[in-house]
Amino acid sequence: MSELVPGGNLPLPGGALAVRVPGPFDVCALVTDDSGKVGGDADFVFYNQPTAPGAALRGGTLTLEPGRLRAGATRVTVVISAADPGTPLARLPAATLRVTDPHGRVIARFAPPSPRQETVLLLAEIYRRGPSWKLRALGQGYADGLAGLARDFGVEVLDDTPTSRGGPAAPAPPTDPDGFLALVNPARAAAGSPPVALDARLATAARAHAADMAAAGRLGSEGRDGVSLHQRVTAAGYPYLAVGEHLVSGPRTPAEFVDYCLRTDRAGRTLRDRAFTHVALAQATDARDGLTYWTALWASPLTADGLARTTAEVVELTNRERTRAGLRPLAVDPLLTRAAQAHCADMVERAFYSHTSPEGTQPWDRAAAAGSTRQTIGENIACGQRSAAEVVEGWMNSPGHRANILKPAFTHIGVGYTGGGPSGTYWTQLFGA
Repeated sequence: MSELVPGGNLPLPGGALAVRVPGPFDVCALVTDDSGKVGGDADFVFYNQPTAPGAALRGGTLTLEPGRLRAGATRVTVVISAADPGTPLARLPAATLRVTDPHGRVIARFAPPSPRQETVLLLAEIYRRGPSWKLRALGQGYADGLAGLARDFGVEVLDDTPTSRGGPAAPAPPTDPDGFLALVNPARAAAGSPPVALDARLATAARAHAADMAAAGRLGSEGRDGVSLHQRVTAAGYPYLAVGEHLVSGPRTPAEFVDYCLRTDRAGRTLRDRAFTHVALAQATDARDGLTYWTALWASPLTADGLARTTAEVVELTNRERTRAGLRPLAVDPLLTRAAQAHCADMVERAFYSHTSPEGTQPWDRAAAAGSTRQTIGENIACGQRSAAEVVEGWMNSPGHRANILKPAFTHIGVGYTGGGPSGTYWTQLFGA
């Protein structure tokens, strides 16, 4: 694997390439010729227009087949912007580009310099040199928004509002033919929680999972293909800060399903949880016995502010434990934070859970790669916990993790969190001295 720097380039193998930037980012691509201009609006590949010849965007992963691009195309520029429109990239976790070959091997990684007020980043370009194709790292910030960037490349955009984020109009919100919102929102209101809205991306994941359970004839958070429900959510293009689910068999109608949830303590807490803003419900019937399988998904989207609040709460709870033990609190280190967040995103993207990455890098390697010069490094990781309080409590109940939290020599901390992967949530504490 090649670690690229701005301006660095790499020859590419033949076949399809997968380009991914984990985190709360929208990925898009502009297909151009030697003039640097698109041939038409169809050359702008983004969430509202996810395909073009030789390019496809699905669930945050951009798949490129250079040999199948439209006639005359010689360059594809990969661009990211905040999934929460208008958010400066400096307020988000560090963006890291990963490119994999047709066999799924990571062939290139690029961590650009931290942006400032830019809302769009030209991350890399795949370009033709003679008969072959190469990858060049860019890392060029752009402050005029995604629609402004598209215009500069020759795309005719409708507007630059948060609703459409440039390009064709955003899809209409999903309808509620089963009256599910009318069943759940009054129960939420009675508990003092805000209403939830339907989300088409969650619905895509819920339908796929319900159908898989019906085909298998059993409830489960993992499908027959080994894909977890949480992986279906992120693959559908919904990066989340919080997520909950109901997997139920038996009820015949949405009303019966909701009644079951309200009569069950844990399911009722999820239904009423004020952290959730979006929901989806899907059902599928096992043709062999007529049993109906249900999947309900509850989620709130990942935003820069939400991530900052969550990681700050982990730091606060960690320092509370240190204070109780008579130790000095830890100071937040931005470089350790960057390394911790990158490790969480990597574990989600490549579906592993370890202090050691598939390439063999260790916590101190990741800290050094982020620019840290601290001499002593420690790391706690966790997966599956749904809140800052739950993860810190779990670490404190584990002797090894507790020892890291209460180590007198540590002076600084960085915390990372990412939703997705087989376990749903991944957490990292990186300590330094």
